[in-house]
Amino acid sequence: MTTSLAKLVGAGMLAMATLGAAHAADDATFQGLGGKAGIKKIVATFIPLIQADPRIKESFTDIDMKNLALRLEEQFCVLSGGPCEYKGKDMKEIHDGLNITNAQFNALAEDLQIAMEQVGIASRYQNKLVAKLAPMQRDIVTK
Repeated sequence: MTTSLAKLVGAGMLAMATLGAAHAADDATFQGLGGKAGIKKIVATFIPLIQADPRIKESFTDIDMKNLALRLEEQFCVLSGGPCEYKGKDMKEIHDGLNITNAQFNALAEDLQIAMEQVGIASRYQNKLVAKLAPMQRDIVTK
C-alpha cells in the first residue's frame, strides 16, 4: 500500500495524456495555472504536502519523488490544455492491486487544492483542474 497513492497520481497522468489533441483548442486553464512555470510551482508545493500528510504519506515512502513530480507536471499540463505530452503509464495499470480507498484519493485531492491555494491559483482554475482529475477516481480507487 505504500506505493498506492504515488501510483495513483502517476496513473492519472496517463489518462490525461489522451486529452492531448484537445489541449491545443483551449489553454485557458493552462494559462490560469501559470503555464509550465506555474504548474512546476504547484507540483513543488504539492509533493511536500503529500509526503507530510499522515493520511497518505506512507504510500510515498518507496517512490521516486523526482519522477513523480515530472509525471505530475506533464499530467497537469496536458489536462489543463497546455502544450505537453504525458509520458507515464495509465492510471488503471499503475494502481492495479494497490487497494486505494476513496479516503486516500480524497486526501490527495485536498492536498492538491491546498498547494494551488498556497501558490495563488484562482479558485476557478483550481476547480477546472480538479474536475479534469476527478474521472480518474474510477481507475484508481479499488477498495
